Amino acid sequence: MAFDVLSLTRLLGGTLKNADRRATTPIDSVILARDLTVHAHPQFVTAIVVTSGELAALLRSDDPRTDAVRAGVLIVDTSPAGAAGADGIVVKRLIEDSGVMAILCPPRSRSAVLTEIAAALAVDQAAEDRLVTSGTKVLTQVARRGGVKAVMAELAHRIDGWAVLLDSQGHAIASSGAGALHVRDAAAVALNQPVRVRHPGLQLHPVGASEDLTAYLVVASRAGAMSRIRDLSSHGAALLDLLLRTHDNTTADRLGRDVMITSLLTGQSADPRTLLRRWGVHDDRLTAFVLSSRSKSVDLERLVTRWFDELGWMHVMTLENGAVLGFIRDDRVDAVAARIMDYAREVNVPLRCGFGTSSPIEHLEQSASEARQAHQVALADGQVHVQYEALPTVRFVLDQLDSDAQANLARTLNGLRENDGQHGELTRTLRVYLAENGSLGITATQLVIHRQTLSSRLRQIEDRTGLSMENPDDRTAAWLALRALER
Repeated sequence: MAFDVLSLTRLLGGTLKNADRRATTPIDSVILARDLTVHAHPQFVTAIVVTSGELAALLRSDDPRTDAVRAGVLIVDTSPAGAAGADGIVVKRLIEDSGVMAILCPPRSRSAVLTEIAAALAVDQAAEDRLVTSGTKVLTQVARRGGVKAVMAELAHRIDGWAVLLDSQGHAIASSGAGALHVRDAAAVALNQPVRVRHPGLQLHPVGASEDLTAYLVVASRAGAMSRIRDLSSHGAALLDLLLRTHDNTTADRLGRDVMITSLLTGQSADPRTLLRRWGVHDDRLTAFVLSSRSKSVDLERLVTRWFDELGWMHVMTLENGAVLGFIRDDRVDAVAARIMDYAREVNVPLRCGFGTSSPIEHLEQSASEARQAHQVALADGQVHVQYEALPTVRFVLDQLDSDAQANLARTLNGLRENDGQHGELTRTLRVYLAENGSLGITATQLVIHRQTLSSRLRQIEDRTGLSMENPDDRTAAWLALRALER
């Protein structure tokens, strides 16, 4: 509520007497002096309409309503005769001697003053209610997208102040716009600690029912104690209660997808075909893609999930460094690319995507590596999506070789075969090492081995193939040989 004592003084065309720091405090209600019992709310001012005849009795020290009078503002309705005569002087003297904040308004009836103030408060309250409604809608929207932190940030913005969310022990869960002193003040207010609070006008909102308290929300506004701030913060506390209590089933699903894709890309799964079939994927080959957005307002995971649902495809994807790494059936690559183009055009959001080439499910790390490279090209060139096979790279070279030449190239790696004649641990190590651009740390992490173990394997690879991993030409030959093996 923005209608304060100064605003009321201007509305009535009166004179404010004994103005103090409460002159800018919002007014929450208006009553006649005969109906006054107690002060309604400590952070608001009550307008008390009183005639000059009632004033002396109301200001007596033995009157039980004295505390309520001093907490409000008197609207003194002087009669036409009294305003110009002796009564006017007496009224002013009574007000000055008492120190009570009062507005001396031009002569008019009590009913007229009461009606005028009530109408102004009703209009102001309606405007405040609209702001609370719109603010609550926005808080709900950001809660869906960003959770607790997003609600806290939006709430602090809406109330033009700061907000701190504390657990039941007074430890900060999240905050927005608050410094260390604010957090300590919030904890002191929430836990009713006997320490000096440096910031005045803090509002405390329990998150959850008293018998099942989830947390405390403490807010402060530069605009002071308005009912809008109180109501909006109350709605925010209810939203936070839902967010803190609701179990997000997608978290378990996301974790499961991440573990399975990591197993496929690092070779931790001894039988990737069986793993994918348990996932509902029965294809022998898949194509990887990496999708990112330069706008934080886009929920990429939700977006790709919707597209996969529309295409009747399993959620074979995971988050990787803020981007989505996904795998799709070869015959649906064009459909995904079309959806990316349409969304980027309709919503005007800069999406960037790179597609790898079709790879057997036993070697999905190859397609993933290609997708990352194509994604980097898309970022650098500002293209919505880039196909790896459209780049003048390895595939172009291999396409120029006949089958005999490709077979000879693949024989370069025969020394890596195991006792059963199949390519195994050393070949996979070489593939991951080259796909990660020779990074020992990342390769060791991908393979879940120690760096010393990786160094030992690389020495074996060099000894068995005669290729040096320090030589760019040898590394290129090794990568071409790996690609020829998969044809």
